[in-house]
Amino acid sequence: MKRTGIADLPLHYGRAPAWLFTRMRNLAREITIAIVSEYGPEQFLRKISDPLWFQAFGCVLGFDWHSSGLTTTVCGALKEGVRGLEKELDIFVVGGKGKASRKTPQEILKVGDLTSLNPHPLIYASRMVAKVDTSALQDGFQLYHHCFIFTKSGKWAVIQQGMNENLRYARRYHWIGEKVKSFVCEPHSAICCDLKKEGLNMVAKESDKSRSTSTLLSREHPSRIIKELKTIKRVKFAPFPNFSLEDIHPERLEKTLQLAYEKSPESFEELLGTRGVGAKTIRALALVADLLYGAKPSFKDPATYSFAHGGKDGYPYPVDKSTYDETIQTLRQALKEAKIGRSEKIKAIKRLVKISS
Repeated sequence: MKRTGIADLPLHYGRAPAWLFTRMRNLAREITIAIVSEYGPEQFLRKISDPLWFQAFGCVLGFDWHSSGLTTTVCGALKEGVRGLEKELDIFVVGGKGKASRKTPQEILKVGDLTSLNPHPLIYASRMVAKVDTSALQDGFQLYHHCFIFTKSGKWAVIQQGMNENLRYARRYHWIGEKVKSFVCEPHSAICCDLKKEGLNMVAKESDKSRSTSTLLSREHPSRIIKELKTIKRVKFAPFPNFSLEDIHPERLEKTLQLAYEKSPESFEELLGTRGVGAKTIRALALVADLLYGAKPSFKDPATYSFAHGGKDGYPYPVDKSTYDETIQTLRQALKEAKIGRSEKIKAIKRLVKISS
């Protein structure tokens, strides 16, 4: 099973109480140190990119098993938990919710300045992952959280989340770099499914012809695309199921199409990465590609569902603070007593003790 995929969760608002978040941070740190010490940082990336493991991780930390807040809170606890231990663990966590997500490139650059890491491939990966889940996969969820986790060797994983306020659901997207052969063809691996919703899926294998045709069309003069879109709007023709033309305004796309035309992309990935090219541009090109060349895109929903139990809201039972603290202490003691050969791991544990004392 590829450890990457998508999960849906009910949309909940609010934040974790301070007493819980402090414990989540501490336990996340202990678990991360334990995994990295035993298996190495790359195995930690594989685990965190598995929706099922991530969900269980959140439940061990004591957060709501079915809450959208699990994603943002667990990632926040992880980021805070490894703070100060990044070099020893070789685990760097950047990004976050809202404004913090937009600071991801700058945070990666900062890590690059402090290490021998080449930050540019990681910045590209971060940007393309976000572009895919906002523009190439149009499933009705608006991204608001982007957590990028990486190592000095350039290995990476991403956990990001979008919301659909009408459905009252959030959708979590998991990525791991070592499994991504192409950013624009089946980058997610479905595990199981619960909530299904049709939407334009330009990263499905079945959309290969649509991707290549859309790329060719982007190299056409914008006037041709605009003309075809106006004709489609005039006759009110919508060939796709659940495909709305109401928010597509041909005249507003002209500037973006001009940028793509001037860039003349050689691949769909290059087209998607063009600044200014977003969901509406991709949808417009896919529509014209279908009508003119019969290049039909996929509407397959790659969503997966993951589950676990426990939570701060008392379901299925309240968080037991004393047991929680005992778990943290037990893990800490086990790490202290373990015979760990690598010097950097020993340094990490020593620093952990200093931080905790």
